[in-house]
Amino acid sequence: MSPDGYPRSPRLFPGAFVQLLEDIVGLVPNIVAFQYNPETVTRSLQPWNPFEVDQADRGAQAPTVQPYAPEETFSFTLDYHAADGMEAGNPLATGFGVLPQISALRKLTQPSEGLLGDLVASAKALAGNPGAAATRPTVPITLLILGPGLITPVRLTSISVEQKQFNPLLYPIHATVALEMTVLTPDVFKCRHTVANDAAIACYNFTRTQEDALALANIANSVLGLAGPLPL
Repeated sequence: MSPDGYPRSPRLFPGAFVQLLEDIVGLVPNIVAFQYNPETVTRSLQPWNPFEVDQADRGAQAPTVQPYAPEETFSFTLDYHAADGMEAGNPLATGFGVLPQISALRKLTQPSEGLLGDLVASAKALAGNPGAAATRPTVPITLLILGPGLITPVRLTSISVEQKQFNPLLYPIHATVALEMTVLTPDVFKCRHTVANDAAIACYNFTRTQEDALALANIANSVLGLAGPLPL
């Protein structure tokens, strides 16, 4: 039976972001689930345009050349509300509203050494011992999961939060979060082989293989549909 009590209602697959944190103990997934799946998802492709190159180099490229995969972006809005948790007596929702979810999304854009690694680094800083020499901060790989048909590594490029209602302590209890992200292709992971990078490449290839198979199935379906009206 589905969660809404109707046996014939389809069971919804919740979307999520999964951040692949390479922690002290190994790869630890940080899962940020969507409370409600987005109603609208905008998916954009920006192919390389040979006609936008410098005039002096225009003749060097054929109009059919595509030197790299088109840049792909996703954008959608998530809705979070603490009402259900507050009604059920959830202490986190009652005390902090939807701030934990907002904080988890914000964490996806910040450099991290893993959940335990960040805790150790914070403890060292608190004790006045910064530890090892400074290194270039990096953001852990994040997977966008929108059902079994789309699992791909992304880099969040924009997060805009609108807080609408507040509890007595001014913690937000209702918020909409507008997100924009760019898909990361396997080319960006070539420089370094890690467990997280290999997992990201595998997810990207899985989604592309499924799309290629569906495109092939669509061709066969289109041929069958045109077989009658065309004089073949």
